[in-house]
Amino acid sequence: MTDDPVPLIFPDAPRAQLDRVIGELVTTAQQVLATQGRLRSLLEASRLVASELDLPTVLRKIIGAAVELVGARYGAIGVIAPDGTLAQFIHVGMPEGLEKRIGHLPEGHGLLGALIEEQQPIRLEHLGDDPRSSGFPAHHPPMDSFLGVPVRVRGEVFGNLYLSERADGPFSAEDEELLVALAATAGAAIEHARLFDESVRRQKWSAASAEVTAGLLAENVEDSLAIIVGWVARLSDADLVCVALPVDDETMVVTVADGPIADRYAGMTFASSGTLAQRALASGQPVLSDIEFASSVEPGIALGPTMAIPFTSSDAPAGALTVSRLPGRAAFTGADLEMAADFAGQASIALRLASVRADQARLALLEDRGRIARDLHDHVIQRLFGAGLNLQVAAGATADPELRARISQQVDTLDAAIAEIRTAIFALSGSADSRDRVLRSLVIGVVSEMADMFPETPRLTFGGAVDLLVSPELAEEVVAVVREGLSNVARHAEATQVFVSIATADGRLVVRIEDDGRGIPNPPTRASGTSNLETRATVRGGGFSLANAETGGTVLRWDVPLDAEG
Repeated sequence: MTDDPVPLIFPDAPRAQLDRVIGELVTTAQQVLATQGRLRSLLEASRLVASELDLPTVLRKIIGAAVELVGARYGAIGVIAPDGTLAQFIHVGMPEGLEKRIGHLPEGHGLLGALIEEQQPIRLEHLGDDPRSSGFPAHHPPMDSFLGVPVRVRGEVFGNLYLSERADGPFSAEDEELLVALAATAGAAIEHARLFDESVRRQKWSAASAEVTAGLLAENVEDSLAIIVGWVARLSDADLVCVALPVDDETMVVTVADGPIADRYAGMTFASSGTLAQRALASGQPVLSDIEFASSVEPGIALGPTMAIPFTSSDAPAGALTVSRLPGRAAFTGADLEMAADFAGQASIALRLASVRADQARLALLEDRGRIARDLHDHVIQRLFGAGLNLQVAAGATADPELRARISQQVDTLDAAIAEIRTAIFALSGSADSRDRVLRSLVIGVVSEMADMFPETPRLTFGGAVDLLVSPELAEEVVAVVREGLSNVARHAEATQVFVSIATADGRLVVRIEDDGRGIPNPPTRASGTSNLETRATVRGGGFSLANAETGGTVLRWDVPLDAEG
């Protein structure tokens, strides 16, 4: 008997089967490790995509993560426009400068268009073998394998991910599944970025609304509509913002415009039928469209995405606020329309409140003027009148002719002062509507307008019921006479004081303008202006004279019958 061990000999078939099982286990383990690695890559990519809130940054991170996840050389994300084409095309992998050599970026035709239409993943081993492929433009790098998947936001396709030229051969079904999973995460990240962007924009609109409201209520702003339109243009990133008001049932006019192309539209009149502005006015609700009214008015300056909002203000009738961008730019969203409508509504309320406050201030001013007018009439005039009567009594009681003359002169001065105060009382107490239709207000306006032409404002008095007896046509003649007479004094007389009196007596209206200037030259000259005054008087059956005053200066007299027909 020997002590040597007996070798174990396995049959060849079972041994081969064991080796095969071990090999399969190793392969499966490697696949599991690889899958775990890709899942970790997917999780990392998802984390990177979800870590940003700025939409342009999110889009770039999405495509960068997709390229790294499936090992592609080229990648892009296309954002779909409302018309089904590509509004944005963000790409990675191309050498710097190659984009300019290629020319325009893809617009959503060919295979990219098929992906937009089908809204389902497309995976190709050889891109050129697909009949939907439309080829590449000049200078475009060669691409063979292709994988595209849609990116959905709230169930709607936002855009598509495009990958090409996988490093280790054609894209696999696993690559497609990973990219679909990343696209789902990308959709959520895009939605979060959109909501964040919308929140920021709402804050800006709200802050601007508060600032505009405070400004309109704090002070008397004349260009309130222009201020509002300017704010809307900046906040909405618009190329044109207008306030359009109806002229009649068929036309509208742009009264206020702001934006880079506002000069083309300011003051433009257009047919309102079928326009967005007319729809907003008719419905009383904000409306949104991709085509603006002016696209059919002036060819060559057509506009694209547009919002129209019914708008009213204190100083303008009901109109429409239109907000437009140029064709090809991003469309306005429902949130944009809501924010602009809220801003316009608050601004219109602020305008109405500002108008009410201005009316209250005017009413307070009129009440104050009325009080002053009553005080002048009830106290000052009565005292002056009493002083005049006392002076007249004193003049009658004195035997000194010189003293009597001096007292009479002071009485005349008091009478003139009373007449001037009565004119001031009329200017203070008369309502705006009544003053616009009577002679006194017209003449007061002319004298005030020309006051800067003289060292002292011309003194103005009225005598008799001029506002009741003078017709509107004759009032216009009187205004022309006063204007021409004062203009001649300012040009030729070198006067320091001017006196204007307008009075009715014995059925006639007399206009008298006296100055303390250098008088009529010798020999006298007749200017065309005074010739016109004489003609005006002659036509109405009256008379005109221009002579030197006894105390120096000149006296212009223009009188006509009150019942004369011009």
